[in-house]
Amino acid sequence: MGIPLSHRPARVIDLDTMRQRQQARKRLVRLAPELDGLEMVYRLPSESEAYYGMPLLAWGLRDDGEVVGLVPWMESLTPCQRLDDPEHGHFIGYRDPETEELFEEPPEHKVLELEQAAAYFEYEETEEATLIQQLPETQGTHALCMDESGAPWQLKQVFGWRLYSDGAIEALLADERLVESTPILPGDACLYPGHSRHRVVYFFQRQIANRIRHEDPATLEALALMVMPDADPPE
Repeated sequence: MGIPLSHRPARVIDLDTMRQRQQARKRLVRLAPELDGLEMVYRLPSESEAYYGMPLLAWGLRDDGEVVGLVPWMESLTPCQRLDDPEHGHFIGYRDPETEELFEEPPEHKVLELEQAAAYFEYEETEEATLIQQLPETQGTHALCMDESGAPWQLKQVFGWRLYSDGAIEALLADERLVESTPILPGDACLYPGHSRHRVVYFFQRQIANRIRHEDPATLEALALMVMPDADPPE
C-alpha cells in the first residue's frame, strides 16, 4: 500500500536562514569576569592520561540562556565547549583549584549574576554592531599580532575586552605612540580593537608571552610551527 499524499502545501525551508537564527541564539549577550580562580580543565589527545588546567577569564551568557566559560585561546576569547580539536585539546569541565572539585556546569552564582545583569542592561537591537560591554584584562594575556606576510611579529599586552551587540569579542591593545598616562586602563584613547589593525591575532598566557619575549628557542620554534607552518622561526 502506498503512502497517502498530504494535502498541506509544501513549505520551502531556507537552510541559510535557519543557520543564521541558530547562530544568533548562540551569540554572547553579557559577560562576567571570573575573579575566584576557577579553571577550565582540558586534555591533549597525545596525552590521554594527563589533564591540564587553564584559568577562566570570564563567563558569558548566550542569547539562548546558556552560560559558558571563556578563555583566551588561539585567535579569540573562546567558549570552553568549542575546545574539541584533535591537535590542540578537548574540554573536560570546570575546576575549583581550592577544593579540587570538578564540575560540568557553570556555578549557579555566575548564572544568576549574568541573568540579572542582562535583564538590567537590556539593549535594543541595532542594524550595526554596537559596543555593549567592556571588561578589564585580569590575567596578563598577550596577543601576538601579524600583519602582511613577511612583516615582523608584534607581541602586545591585552588591556581589556569589548563585547559587541553581534556577539563578537575584541581584545583591546595599545598604540604606544598615543599613551599619555600609565597604567593604561580600558577607556583610554590609546586602545584599539586588535582585529581593526592586525590581520591575525593569537592569544597567549603571560608565562608563554614571557618566553616569547625572552626568545626562548623551543617556544619560538613551536610558535612558528603553530601560526606559520611553512615559515622558519625567527633567529
